Amino acid sequence: MSDLRKIIIDDTEVEVDGALTLIQACEEAGVEIPRFCYHERLSIAGNCRMCLVEVVGGPPKPAASCAMQVRDLRPGPEGQAPRVKTNSPMVKKAREGVMEFLLINHPLDCPICDQGGECDLQDQAMAYGVDFSRFREPKRATDDLDLGPLVETHMTRCISCTRCVRFTTEVAGITQMGQTGRGEDSEITSYLGETLDSNLQGNIIDLCPVGALVSKPYAFTARPWELTKTETIDVMDALGSSIRVDTKGREVMRMLPRNHDGVNEEWISDKTRFVWDGLRRQRLDRPYIRENGKLRAAGWDEALGAAAAAMKGKKLAGLIGDLVPVEAAFALKQLIEGQGGNVECRTDKARLPAGNRSAYVGNGCIEDIEAAQNVLLIGTNPTVEAPVLNARLRKAWTRGTNISLIGVPADLTYEHTHLGTDRAALGDAEGFDLVIIGQGALQEADGEAVLARAMEIAEKAGGKMLVLHTAAGRVGAMDAGCTTDGGVEVATKDAEVIYNLGSDEVDIDAGAFVIYQGSHGDRGAHRADIILPGAAYTEEQGLFVNTEGRPQLTMRAGFAPGEAKENWAILRALSAELGAKLPYDSLAMLRSTLVAEVPHLAEIDEVPLNDWQAITPSKMGKADFRNAIADFYLSNPIARASELMAELSAGAKARASAGKLAAE
Repeated sequence: MSDLRKIIIDDTEVEVDGALTLIQACEEAGVEIPRFCYHERLSIAGNCRMCLVEVVGGPPKPAASCAMQVRDLRPGPEGQAPRVKTNSPMVKKAREGVMEFLLINHPLDCPICDQGGECDLQDQAMAYGVDFSRFREPKRATDDLDLGPLVETHMTRCISCTRCVRFTTEVAGITQMGQTGRGEDSEITSYLGETLDSNLQGNIIDLCPVGALVSKPYAFTARPWELTKTETIDVMDALGSSIRVDTKGREVMRMLPRNHDGVNEEWISDKTRFVWDGLRRQRLDRPYIRENGKLRAAGWDEALGAAAAAMKGKKLAGLIGDLVPVEAAFALKQLIEGQGGNVECRTDKARLPAGNRSAYVGNGCIEDIEAAQNVLLIGTNPTVEAPVLNARLRKAWTRGTNISLIGVPADLTYEHTHLGTDRAALGDAEGFDLVIIGQGALQEADGEAVLARAMEIAEKAGGKMLVLHTAAGRVGAMDAGCTTDGGVEVATKDAEVIYNLGSDEVDIDAGAFVIYQGSHGDRGAHRADIILPGAAYTEEQGLFVNTEGRPQLTMRAGFAPGEAKENWAILRALSAELGAKLPYDSLAMLRSTLVAEVPHLAEIDEVPLNDWQAITPSKMGKADFRNAIADFYLSNPIARASELMAELSAGAKARASAGKLAAE
């Protein structure tokens, strides 16, 4: 039951939930309260004192609005609603005093600080600061920390808001950061000089309200007002996190999270945030044709003509990769099937039943995690496959959710029950109102039996099931019908020509003629006889469907390099060369054709309800479960082209081989 209370904020009466803090109540009333330490997704620290307000009739001193609830206020002498003032002389003087203290030791680094132009301290010093300082003693300085290759530190700028400490402890689930010392000697540090060991550590860059924690790869490269900002969707995993891509000219300079309560809240993984240097390297920027065992550059007309000549009259197969937007997958399906061939998107041999959306997506959504009482993870390690989803699982655990794992033992950043590693443990499992099944559980020959058992567990408990995908383009391609009965083995069997649309995780046997269309010179391009350069996810508009079945739109933040083209446009041009022209001349026409066949793709950012269609149970094998992703940092061609991801991968392997050392 809600506990509604009336409260007067700056002469405006509002009715709010009594459990809200004053800072939240003021926001509901449209009054902005300055803050440094308060963050709505972290615990309350109450240590910056910037959010002071005056409580009329209360103690004769300002109160911290982040640490006082509405229900703590007393009514007036005649039962009037409590009054709060946010702009009285007392408040103004208090905030000016707080700002003066914060600036005592803060260096005048603004001209060389990466936070300049988007710094909370700058903004609030303009509003509440004074134009002189009464402090004449030398400023205190502190040593910078080495937190690893992602986060650069300038700890002299730190104002001890402790946001980074609270995030790493509460959300990321690591304990390397804390505050030591007292008074002037207090400082934020990493214990024993450790570097941060989390796939979410980059979020402390966004959380830091000053320039103490900044992005090491982005340092000194651009100012915020020089950047063009594009709101789009991440495809590094299948979660579909909302992100903002900042570009300078033709180059992507950085990627930042956007708030989306239903998907990623306001966090993103380190791969999402820092993979942008992979968009510049090893790019395919012109068509190539293999002659006498060597690739040579060619023009578009020659390459498309050669591809069409190779395809005519041959047995065709189309493979759809992990980062392909739905429009391109649909265009390839129409092109290949129009020539009597087969297409397949389940290139990792996952036994996902085509046509049964409740089986290849599930019937739940990401937000259901927080309401679940008992969660079962099958054949997955979410810290690697979807770190932001794992943070939501940790959030549910902190609120009392019981989490169990069947599969490879892993440090999930929260306490959980490990029920076993094999199919027998799954056969005994019951009583879970949310089942999350990973791709590693579905890639063996008995994958469909495992899926049927997972659906049976969820159904018996009257709960929900989520399929945790690792490929951003998989659900959308399956929605578009890019599957073949019998999977990838049947689709490619005896194929004379294989059209490989961005599938770099699959080995193609010798013998077949391979046409590769993609953005990077990865494994697929090395095997190709003809290469057609396509756009990456930041260079074209496209539809993706995330792991819970939510259609999302990526937007173009820049243009593809050299002669590379949008993926759907290449397929449309090739169809004309083949004499089987696809019936659309623009992305809008293609999308309308697609939506006519798959109507729910028009419902952008909505999770469609899936009719529950249970699979007939069959006998499972006896093997242990394995995880789908071996290396978090090198899971796709863009990441494998990134120098930073290679460095992070090497660091992770070194830590794993060294093992954990006891603190002495």
